[in-house]
Amino acid sequence: MSSPNQRLPKALQNLRLPLIGSPLFIISVPELVIAQCKAGIVGAFPALNAREGEGDPILLEAWLKQITEELDRHNQENPDQPAAPFAVNQIVHRSNARLERDLEICNRWKVPIWITSLGARPEVNDAAHSCGGVVLHDVINNTFAKKAIDKGADGLIAVAAGAGGHAGEQSPFALIREIRSWFDGPLALSGAIASGEALLAARALGADFGYAGSPFIATHEANAQQDYKQMIVESGAEDIVYSSLFTGVWGNYLKKSVSQAGLDPENLPQADSSSMNFGSGSSKPKAWKEIWGSGQGIGDVKSICSAGELVDRIASEYHAAGKKLASEFKS
Repeated sequence: MSSPNQRLPKALQNLRLPLIGSPLFIISVPELVIAQCKAGIVGAFPALNAREGEGDPILLEAWLKQITEELDRHNQENPDQPAAPFAVNQIVHRSNARLERDLEICNRWKVPIWITSLGARPEVNDAAHSCGGVVLHDVINNTFAKKAIDKGADGLIAVAAGAGGHAGEQSPFALIREIRSWFDGPLALSGAIASGEALLAARALGADFGYAGSPFIATHEANAQQDYKQMIVESGAEDIVYSSLFTGVWGNYLKKSVSQAGLDPENLPQADSSSMNFGSGSSKPKAWKEIWGSGQGIGDVKSICSAGELVDRIASEYHAAGKKLASEFKS
């Protein structure tokens, strides 16, 4: 269990490891979120992953019930090792026709952590705060960070170069230090966090948490094709391409998946943000199914394993790296 940091909201204190499992489009489902939380890190999923057909029962409601009840059961059975809280990611883009409905559902279930993306809106923050939720907004630069806090977010997720999916271009060294020059609240770093050493480096920079997604694609609980999981295991940083083509927002993708879709990863055209459309639950869902996102840190992923085993590995590396540095400073 990590030491409590009194600067942080209660929901973000006393984690086993200062790590947030990032919400992965299609891939993050209740089984993965529950496993992450039981392992002692924040598990998260995008609200839009819970899809249902017209007239079907609301799947988001069912997912929140499943996660809440399973974590409550775990905590009753393991009072000395309680699960970490979970988070729901809301895509705040104006084209998300489900947003108002999903906010009401998450408010009713008192979701403890809300992650907001693609726009900072005070009414979303108000909905979270009215049920005691903590809002973390993801940003790619200092300007967006200041806007998010001005509009009521409690904390920030700094999405630096090397992050999976939608990613920024700035070095984590620059981005974290610029934000920390004025902001003392909860701050997570996203960008090639796939090892305990990387997590420790994020903390040394000034982040409270690492934010990791790509390593969890190659876990048993992830809702990803087996070929996708294996491609993560077999790839490294040089196998990633940065492109705006697939969603209108710049992001990192596995080159091999781009090639398998019949495209040349070295000569991809650009798209702009006007091509984003979350009205049907995603932006270009067909492209997302064929083109697989990934961050640059996957060279640390050597095998497909359970989410719990992955957290154990990162925790072991994190503590070993901390002890090694401490001993070197003493010498």
